[in-house]
Amino acid sequence: MIGDNIKFYRKKNQLTQDDIAEACNVTRQAVSKWENGKNYPDINSIVLLSTLFGISLDILVKGDLEEMKEHIRNEDIQRFHKDGIIFTILLIVTILSVVPLFFMVNSYIGIVLWVILFAVAMYYALRVEKQKKVYDIQTYKEIVAFADGKRLDEIERNREYGKRPYQKVLYVIASGVIGFVMTIVLLILFGYL
Repeated sequence: MIGDNIKFYRKKNQLTQDDIAEACNVTRQAVSKWENGKNYPDINSIVLLSTLFGISLDILVKGDLEEMKEHIRNEDIQRFHKDGIIFTILLIVTILSVVPLFFMVNSYIGIVLWVILFAVAMYYALRVEKQKKVYDIQTYKEIVAFADGKRLDEIERNREYGKRPYQKVLYVIASGVIGFVMTIVLLILFGYL
């Protein structure tokens, strides 16, 4: 962590927090917060510290860069999970609500409500697809590996790549069958068939 590095190199160079504060044009309290990890120096201060300690920027911030990358990766995985769950729930509600909204509510209001629900579901579908493209994941196996913070090796990746066209066709067919069956069941339940 950069705070530990600042403290280490400050002591190694026999400098006080006041010396660091004066060199960086900040208060001693700011230096104390840097060293305790309560605050992070701005880029100008990082450059000044690097020069003052006679070390590269890479050495000064090395641990933090890895920690930041991991933090960003964890946030991406959590966002992917959250968007995936929201999309799944919206998709199920959209499928199940089509007939009830058309027949239980005033037909125009029902149609508008269903279109809004469908639009929100598609918005989340696009978000999930965008995240999948950014991280180059397509199949369920790749998604699971990504969610676990792993990557597939090259052989597994090629196998999964070969399955993609067939999986997309199966998804379309399965979606159509499920939608058709749900519509028939709901029409039977509401006495229209």
